[in-house]
Amino acid sequence: MKKNKELSVKQAELLISTLRARFEKHRHRHEELNWGNIQSRLEMSSEKLWSLNEMEQTGGEPDVVGFDENTGEYIFYDCASESPKERRSLCYDPAALESRKKFKPKNSALGMAQDMGIELLTESEYRTLQKLGNFDTKTSSWIKTPVEIRKLGGALFGDFRFGTVFIYHNGAESYYAARGFRGVLKV
Repeated sequence: MKKNKELSVKQAELLISTLRARFEKHRHRHEELNWGNIQSRLEMSSEKLWSLNEMEQTGGEPDVVGFDENTGEYIFYDCASESPKERRSLCYDPAALESRKKFKPKNSALGMAQDMGIELLTESEYRTLQKLGNFDTKTSSWIKTPVEIRKLGGALFGDFRFGTVFIYHNGAESYYAARGFRGVLKV
């Protein structure tokens, strides 16, 4: 059954209020951006607002991290200190999920991201996020994996340990209680 991808007026108002409070609390993530412009953009895009709500409901704590000059879109990343709690214990993608014969996880990172209307962070985006604070100091997050690596059965994930961002590999079908994924959404 497909979810209705629209929020009620009350849900939208509550989400926008939450996003605004986070925006104001973490000004260092977006010093040159104006909340009024962002809110106007959010109010014009009910489906993207729904996706942001999915990010919020699964523990991602989405926040604005930039503005894409080429597209005129605001960029939201999951900024929870650890990989979003409701998005952990997932293998990498639907093919990896299908390949597991026993002990299948409930979903895959790419499958869940697609259902939510978001993308996984790329390695570059993950490194950009880490410049805004220390994220994934106790967890790790799947990141978008290059096709060449995925064709060989692997997938990439990152974390922050010992003052350094590390990017690792694992079999795409693996899953761990401390590994989830972080998303990006342009609005």
